[in-house]
Amino acid sequence: MTTASRLSAGSLKTLREEAADCRACHLWKGATQTVFGEGPQNAQVMLVGEQPGDKEDLAGKPFVGPAGQMLDRALEEAGVDRKKVYVTNAVKHFKFIARGKIRLHQKPNTPEIKACRQWYERELKSIKPDLVVAMGATAAQSVFGKITPINKNRGRPIDLDDGLKALVTVHPSYLLRLPDADAKAREYQRFVDDLKLAAELLRKSARAA
Repeated sequence: MTTASRLSAGSLKTLREEAADCRACHLWKGATQTVFGEGPQNAQVMLVGEQPGDKEDLAGKPFVGPAGQMLDRALEEAGVDRKKVYVTNAVKHFKFIARGKIRLHQKPNTPEIKACRQWYERELKSIKPDLVVAMGATAAQSVFGKITPINKNRGRPIDLDDGLKALVTVHPSYLLRLPDADAKAREYQRFVDDLKLAAELLRKSARAA
């Protein structure tokens, strides 16, 4: 694939078909399938997560497992309609280590994030959203092209190229891993507040237009 074609936008349908055969890194070998983004072509918000998990790898759809259910609940509380947002991942194949019949999630490394960034860039060019929400460190690294601390950059809009804005927040799977009930409730509310900020930015954008 040439650089020009790799960075062309194309329709989401075309991108999804091309990504199905992606061999840019080794992760495709263990995964069931490429899990591409999902949502309307004209979405104003693009949510970016880390990578598909076990449930997503089997279903071929992003955010359908426990983290996806947590995201759905938080979006609803924040007043954001998931059907109107585009949801994708920085890395499109499930990275895991096998423990018997269980597949344990493994965090993608920088070369894997870089290899997959072409798909994020092309999704971005195709959709042209007003706002990108990076959920978790892997997503933030993909969106900003460098390692970007979550807490240091959270809670405020950050300017990207072409008038696009980004928000940084945690990944919903982080909330699932918190063992303490009080901490889980507190961090969940912070996550909802971040998504409410996204909704408010969109309302301001709509009024300005």
